[in-house]
Amino acid sequence: MRSPSEPASPRRRLTQPRPAQPSPGQPPLRLRLAASHLRDRSDVLFYLALIALPVDGTVIGPYAPFWSPISPWLFLVYVLANPGALRVVYRRWRVWFLLPAALVVLSAPGWTCVAFHPVPAVTSLMAVVGALACLAALDVALHVKRLPWRPMVGIVLAAYWFAFAVGALQWAAARLELGAVLWYFDHLMLRSYVSSTPPWGGGRPQFLFAEPSYIGMHLFGVLLPLMWLTRGRDSVLAHRLRTLIAVFSVGAVVMGAGVRIILDALVALVVVIVECTRWHDAADRRRGVVRLAGAAVLGVLSIVANSRLSSIVHHGADGDGSFFARIYQSLGPLCGLLRRPLYLLTGFGAGNIDDATKAGADAASSLLAAFGFDPSPASAWFASMTPDTVWTMCAYTSFLTEYGLTGLALVVVLVIRHIVTVCRTSVEPVFGDGSAVAGPACGSTADIPGMRSWRKTLVCWTVLVAYLYIQFEGYAFAALPMLVWAAPLVARRRV
Repeated sequence: MRSPSEPASPRRRLTQPRPAQPSPGQPPLRLRLAASHLRDRSDVLFYLALIALPVDGTVIGPYAPFWSPISPWLFLVYVLANPGALRVVYRRWRVWFLLPAALVVLSAPGWTCVAFHPVPAVTSLMAVVGALACLAALDVALHVKRLPWRPMVGIVLAAYWFAFAVGALQWAAARLELGAVLWYFDHLMLRSYVSSTPPWGGGRPQFLFAEPSYIGMHLFGVLLPLMWLTRGRDSVLAHRLRTLIAVFSVGAVVMGAGVRIILDALVALVVVIVECTRWHDAADRRRGVVRLAGAAVLGVLSIVANSRLSSIVHHGADGDGSFFARIYQSLGPLCGLLRRPLYLLTGFGAGNIDDATKAGADAASSLLAAFGFDPSPASAWFASMTPDTVWTMCAYTSFLTEYGLTGLALVVVLVIRHIVTVCRTSVEPVFGDGSAVAGPACGSTADIPGMRSWRKTLVCWTVLVAYLYIQFEGYAFAALPMLVWAAPLVARRRV
């Protein structure tokens, strides 16, 4: 107790501590946090490229066959802005960087004997350079500069949520006939599907993509692998990616974005089930079989519920105009290769897809007629194409036509050899910061810890990417470079 003569102590006040104030001349906290994600100013270009990933169908981006991406060129500028880091990256990926030179050599016979169209040729080769720029940019940012990866994932999440919101607005504008909104997107998109007037099927949301059919490329070529990469290091980000993929997929189907998102979602669902099931465990194997059966039932229900899928099942290839177009758009140049077998090995040359299409137009039309199809739409399409406007909607067809069996085999061998090589390396169960990579939920193994499961993840990822490029011809898309760059990290459990 306090004695009567002892002075009373002042009453303490329970107050919250004041936040630290920046010293004079010091930037605010937000600016300091933003600067912590940058090693230098050029890193802004990398983050801008991540923001622009879902923006590949507007009039803002440079034109490429059937899409107009922005990210590949920002990645390219970012890499060129870091020449010191580029030298390090070149030493690691030297063989890949020689690919454009090899394609120029393969194109020389076609350019000499068939034709040389400067703009399509440069567009094709620059698309390959754009893919390498994506690969190099990832290596510069994450391997050389070691930028924090969590803000990158957050930026990608925000960019794709914004794209989904744009698609919802497009769908609402089409249903409510909001003229001003429809006019805006008709002028913003390179090939608009929003209004009801386009002959290729309007009244559909296309988000910010060049086509509604490209939704699966982004969801299952970029976001799903990103979820695989983050699930062992940050469960919150992995859950957010999983939620975005589910909401985007279901929303696109409900809003009637098209048939391909249904097919892509079903294929991706099967791949996810295979990847996430521990097949050596009897109980988990039974659950995996049940899940696959559920996916099959879902596929049957999709055919019953969707009129276009039902028409394809009942009437074959010509049951849907878009599906039939995919066939003859590839059939023309492939028949051109068969009509001129000299170019099977080297291709017609970069930018010469139209020449191959014209060479095979008659054979393709005759083949369609022989199988009972009406060849008139195909013949009209073959005649209307020019070197600057032709497309195939299939990366394999385009690459085979331009660079031949040699060029296509070169890329396939590079990818497979790279994946097989990294799968044979030793397993490192933790990342450089000591954090564990894979939790016990998916893909554990009874063998070497982590080896079999991550090989399975790589196989599933590779199969999914290979499937997606069947109906997409953009060489510069990020799906394949992302797979190539992340394969060593996945195989070594360093993601």
